Amino acid sequence: MTGVVVQLLGLSRVIDAVTRIVGYHVRWLILVTVIVSALNAIIRKTFDSSSNAWLELQWLLFGAVFMLAAAYVLQKNGHVRIDVMSSRLRKRTRDWIDLFGHFFMLAPLCIVLFWLSVPFFWESFSTNEISSNAGGLPVWPSKLFVLTGFILLFAQMISEVIKRVAALTGQLREDDLAATHAAAPDKPEAV
Repeated sequence: MTGVVVQLLGLSRVIDAVTRIVGYHVRWLILVTVIVSALNAIIRKTFDSSSNAWLELQWLLFGAVFMLAAAYVLQKNGHVRIDVMSSRLRKRTRDWIDLFGHFFMLAPLCIVLFWLSVPFFWESFSTNEISSNAGGLPVWPSKLFVLTGFILLFAQMISEVIKRVAALTGQLREDDLAATHAAAPDKPEAV
């Protein structure tokens, strides 16, 4: 392997490790979301009382999971695709299709949404925007999750491109590439 490819694969491993750590820990927010939802429902039915803050916390936690886990889903190759067609294609063809999708669909989407979400978040944060609902929560954390989610997704896209190019040029074995797309969740590694 050339020195540049070794360095790029090293960068890819670092990005993968960060994505794995975030994905591993974000999953606990699903449990917190379920607990908050259950407690909110119990309080509402038992005491005929409700709180907008509890409802907004549910939405905030769900949004955090959705945005922060997107990069992990990409890393694990868990995104939606048309398996009926792609399963009939050679691995090399699927890699080329993935490269095309990463460069011409995912990268522009991440760049545009990053560009739009920076001022969206900053304005909300600097004014300490609060929900218009009575007893609502601050809004800026949800906008921060949008920004952070697209940064993580873009970084993971770069990692996937590096691995696909290395595989297509014969500098990364298919076994090594498949290992990063394992279906079982891993424990986070030290970066």
